[in-house]
Parts: sequence; structure tokens; C-alpha cells
Amino acid sequence: MSVDIIGWSAAAVLLCTIGQQVWQQWRSGSTAGVSPWLFVGQTLASVGFTTYSALTHSVVFTVVNAALLCSGIAGQLIYRRNKRREARAPVKGAPRGAPARQS
Repeated sequence: MSVDIIGWSAAAVLLCTIGQQVWQQWRSGSTAGVSPWLFVGQTLASVGFTTYSALTHSVVFTVVNAALLCSGIAGQLIYRRNKRREARAPVKGAPRGAPARQS
């Protein structure tokens, strides 16, 4: 058995976990409980880790970190979409035609 199995297995667990978080954010359409810096930090860290992994010729970590980079970018785009939707949504309990929420 190759030791790479350990790396690929851990990578699968991590990617499923992060992917589930991004999917939940997509489905909920909300930014509640999500820091605006979460996906920015993940994206920046993933760029660094992907670069490092490629330079050290680690295929497992290059693939995983590139996938995490994609999830960080997707998460940031979804966060921004949800923020725009929340800004356009009317305030609950306000009369019809009332202005949208102010951020």
C-alpha cells in the first residue's frame, strides 16, 4: 500500500468538509455567521500552499491545495452574491415598497 493513500484520503475528507460549507452557503443565500475575511484568507493561504506544494513536487498537496483555492474563490463569489441579495431584500416587517436594507 502506498503512503499516498493516506494523503489522498485526508485530502478527500478536507475537500468534502470545505465543499459542504460552500454548498450550505450557496443554498442558504445568507452570510449569517460567515466572516467576510474567511474566504479571502483561505484563498491567499491556498495560493501560498499550492505554490509551495508545486515547488516541492508534492502531487497530492498540489492537487488538494489547487482544489481548496477553487473552493475559496467560489466561497468568496457566493458570499458577495449573498451580500448583494441581502442588501436588496426588503426589511422584514416593513410595508411593501419600503426601501431595502441599508448596510
